[in-house]
Amino acid sequence: MTPARIAASLESRLLAQGRALTAWLPIAWAMGSLFYFLPRYEPGYGWANACAALGLVLLSLGWRRLTTRALGFAVLLVSLGFLAARGQAWRQPPMPALPSLSVTMRGVISDVSRSGEAGQMLQRLRIHQAVFETGVDIGMAPLRRDLLLFTHDEKNYAPGIMVRLRAVLRPPDWPDFPGGRDRQREAWFDGLAGTGRVLGVPDIVQPPQGHVLGRLRVWIAAEIARHLSGQRAAIASTLLAGHGEGISQQSRAAYAASGLAHILAVAGLHLGLVMGTIFVMTRQALVLWPWLGLRLPCREIAALAALIAGLVYVALTGFHLPALRSLGMAGLATLALLSGRRVLSMRSLALVALILLMTSPVLVLDLSFQMSFAAVMALIAGYEALRPYFVRRAEQGKKNGVGHHFVLLSLTSALAGGATLPLVMAGFGSFQPWFILANLLAVPIAAFCVMPAGLCALLLMPIGLSGLPLWVMGQGIGLISFLAERVAALPMAHVPVPHMGWEGLILYMAGLAGLCLWRGKARFVFLPLILLGVASPVFGESPVLLVSPDAGVIAFQENHHWVAGPHNGLETRVLEAWQRAWPLPVMASSGSPACISTGCTLLLGGQSVTIWFAPPSPESRIPACHKNVFVISAVPLPEDCHPDGSIDRFTVWRDGAVLLRTQGDGVEMISDRSWRGARLWVPRVGFRGVPNLPLAQAE
Repeated sequence: MTPARIAASLESRLLAQGRALTAWLPIAWAMGSLFYFLPRYEPGYGWANACAALGLVLLSLGWRRLTTRALGFAVLLVSLGFLAARGQAWRQPPMPALPSLSVTMRGVISDVSRSGEAGQMLQRLRIHQAVFETGVDIGMAPLRRDLLLFTHDEKNYAPGIMVRLRAVLRPPDWPDFPGGRDRQREAWFDGLAGTGRVLGVPDIVQPPQGHVLGRLRVWIAAEIARHLSGQRAAIASTLLAGHGEGISQQSRAAYAASGLAHILAVAGLHLGLVMGTIFVMTRQALVLWPWLGLRLPCREIAALAALIAGLVYVALTGFHLPALRSLGMAGLATLALLSGRRVLSMRSLALVALILLMTSPVLVLDLSFQMSFAAVMALIAGYEALRPYFVRRAEQGKKNGVGHHFVLLSLTSALAGGATLPLVMAGFGSFQPWFILANLLAVPIAAFCVMPAGLCALLLMPIGLSGLPLWVMGQGIGLISFLAERVAALPMAHVPVPHMGWEGLILYMAGLAGLCLWRGKARFVFLPLILLGVASPVFGESPVLLVSPDAGVIAFQENHHWVAGPHNGLETRVLEAWQRAWPLPVMASSGSPACISTGCTLLLGGQSVTIWFAPPSPESRIPACHKNVFVISAVPLPEDCHPDGSIDRFTVWRDGAVLLRTQGDGVEMISDRSWRGARLWVPRVGFRGVPNLPLAQAE
């Protein structure tokens, strides 16, 4: 086939897509953002500027041909996405140097959340504009980043209060393993300097000022706690005030294992239920007076009222990303309803996605962003494919009975759950085969009991009559929790899966986007990408040994088990993260024949490996230090013992967590620093933060 015929064929295929091509604009922008975040070095502007120039040239010279025009738009958006991501990263303030010892400080509370597990109150305070009261910090400017502090004090704090307290601070944690969750990158873009634990009781220096919305959210959570208790109060506070820290790990595990985790996150389901309730109530109230109903556009007025109610609900719950996405979709749907256009389309979803990515390009790495858009994209594409069936059914005059609504609910759960299931597997390391069954029962309870009662409670709280609707809401939450626990107890309800890397995620999202956005039978060409992405964890290589970021726990594989060395309770979270990524049972080193109380001697991939949990004796140290032995030590190695490839506490202090993989007749060592590279959010060796220098004297 000649180049001319290839170009003509491509032109005809693009013309057949029509306006559906606009839905690919956020995909191109997301690709450009990924080109910034994925490299292991800090990329410059050179190639992005060249791509932008190339895109402009293609647009100017080939505007009359759709192929050239589409290619020019794609190249331009990729370069703009890259430049936007780089600009967002470089605009963040530097990480400050935090005191290594306990320090007295003062600052303004910008957010408060409470939880009460094991009968003990735990409050999380987000401190803004913190100032340290130490000799070297006299006259310094307030921190440009916030601090997250935890306290067991039961005093009622509210946003806007200035407090003075003493705390022990720590910078953001390193990833639990190379390729794991990057908390340092999250803190970099979230404006956090670190976390800490409050010592004693904070003193209130100044009463609340500003932060009206934050204080309102705290008041709503307190009102809920007056009428409900336990996990019902925690879940109700999550749904009505956006405070989800009180939900216990047991409840989260049960909801996750049953496929109901989306009910615990304020997202499109909750916003849709709130707006739907307000829409129906407003429209029914208007048509109660026939004279008024015949003279006013009741549907349009009800849609505007529902949109305003949705905006208020999103503000009350803290402007979470999935809710913002849903609010953007609702705003476009309302605008389409007022202008007589199609209410829900893939183009409106693409426009919302593009706006959010332009505002914050780092969202492309956010799991909730990926799950939210994957679910809605699958729903729109699925119902568009089934539209001829529904049109034919309507033309035949068939009534929509209970069975039809049951089928629609099942189809909705299957489309949304199936699209997000690989993302859940990647983010949480588990597969829930019973999610459709659980959603068929739980979603109607949330739609007809939990959210309407919660909305009534919000409306009646100012006059003190929220007790009854909160009780009804609590009963619905209890029923859903009971259902989650029973489904989670079913056989194979929680099937662990191996860790999925970023390559598998990109393959899956690219395949899903092609399957949902491309029109025609050619969309099925993208199915292999989906299958490759889902199957990528199976082909991934599992590590044979892992060392935590502070060498507090060392684990290796033996007989399909993780054998973990001695560790304290603080390392339990790291060990659980390893087990989620590579699901194997965990056993103590005392149960392994290769270990004694002070260490282990292994043979991994033909390489002799010695592990020391405690300082070795001279008798055991000399052979390991002078032979071809891979030494891993939880304590600093002596100066005369540093064989090639040794790992000790100084190694992980310098380079983060370490994993070993078999490679031929030896082992390959991969550190977190070598995995992530030299990025803005990866601390340099020995870097403790930029000091807060005193303010310059005013002229």
